[in-house]
Amino acid sequence: MDILLPMTSLSKFALDYSHQSIGKSLLVHADCFEWIGRMPEDSIHGIVTDPPYGVKEYEFDQLEKRANGNGGIWRIPPSFDGSVRQPLPRFTALNPKEREQLSRFFAEWAKVAVHVLRPGGHAFVACNSFLCQMVYSALVAGGLEFRGQLIRVVRTLRGGDRPKNAETEFPDVCSLPRGSYEPWGILRKPIPAGMKVSDCLRKFETGGV
Repeated sequence: MDILLPMTSLSKFALDYSHQSIGKSLLVHADCFEWIGRMPEDSIHGIVTDPPYGVKEYEFDQLEKRANGNGGIWRIPPSFDGSVRQPLPRFTALNPKEREQLSRFFAEWAKVAVHVLRPGGHAFVACNSFLCQMVYSALVAGGLEFRGQLIRVVRTLRGGDRPKNAETEFPDVCSLPRGSYEPWGILRKPIPAGMKVSDCLRKFETGGV
């Protein structure tokens, strides 16, 4: 996750975590929830992140299945030019309980983001066309304002899944069309009541993009 920090001494943001300075950037190796929760309130300008979306895919049994190349939420993507590609998770395989878990994950993340963002600070959150409606709703439930989307045109291997274990029987059928874009949600910590964007820019250096 990329955090946009005030242009002051960055070392204080490392706290007691392992870190490395590269130019004007500070890389901190820490659990996101824990690090943000320990940061002072209203301390950063913005967040740019491409977070995990399956959540389920990082459970031990699913990682074991990925390592074995067989079963679980993972699918083996098609290969091109002899290149071997990493398995990708089937987001469409999430059941209602797992979708609820995903919603809770992002609602809780939004709460810590609201804590650390300055009023009017933005979060840019990479997503996918299948899950974005669920993720944005959870982020709003956690306290962020939905402000729009930035659409990134892509040509990836995601989507186009064949019916599992019946790929040969239905070679021309996919369970989810392959998307050609990646939506990035644009969300904002609310501006204080009665404050205009210009006022917020003057006081917190945030509020606009």
